[in-house]
Amino acid sequence: MKRLPADLPDADALRALIDEQGRLAVRATPGARSETITIIGTGTGTGVGVKVRAKPQDGAANTAVIRLVARALDLAPSRVELLRGATSREKLLRIAL
Repeated sequence: MKRLPADLPDADALRALIDEQGRLAVRATPGARSETITIIGTGTGTGVGVKVRAKPQDGAANTAVIRLVARALDLAPSRVELLRGATSREKLLRIAL
């Protein structure tokens, strides 16, 4: 069965959610059927949901989240760093724009 391409939001919309210090909070869902990034809510209650196919074993899901966010922002994966949440669904990423 052919895999569908990732469903990604507009890069500018995602960049608008990055704070002054270059941080982006995301909620990861490992083991999903498809890879997507969704912007949830509006205003101050806005969040980012990231669904990845990778299972949460040996950091595979964290790596997949970093790569997917980097692809959505048109950046190299090396410009996205996991600051907090290595074993949690709630993650904080540093984005070097």
